[in-house]
Amino acid sequence: QVQLVESGGGLVQAGDSLRLSCAASGRTFYAMAWFRQAPGKEREFVSVINGIGSNTLYSDSVKGRFTISRDHAKNTAYLQMNVLKPEDTAVYYCAAGKYSAELADFDSWGQGTQVTVSS
Repeated sequence: QVQLVESGGGLVQAGDSLRLSCAASGRTFYAMAWFRQAPGKEREFVSVINGIGSNTLYSDSVKGRFTISRDHAKNTAYLQMNVLKPEDTAVYYCAAGKYSAELADFDSWGQGTQVTVSS
């Protein structure tokens, strides 16, 4: 398994930007993804990047606003979030596993970081 630690969450206003980071330890060249969970809702897929960083997927709700990337030298994945909306408010989780948008394909999870967007 991989140990994952997220950081970068916070309270921002609508239209602002945030960058989340996910520092990983353990095996390398696995896919890394971001999921989020809003209060009272199920955890949902946000974005994934493959092991070498050449392919990415995004949910329709964040496409064009969020960008996922990774730095192998730092063993860290990032989620750049621009033009944030109140509906982006959630706990954001980093995950490592297969290149997929399915929750079940990820076997390592971080503890989560809160993102709150005020209107």
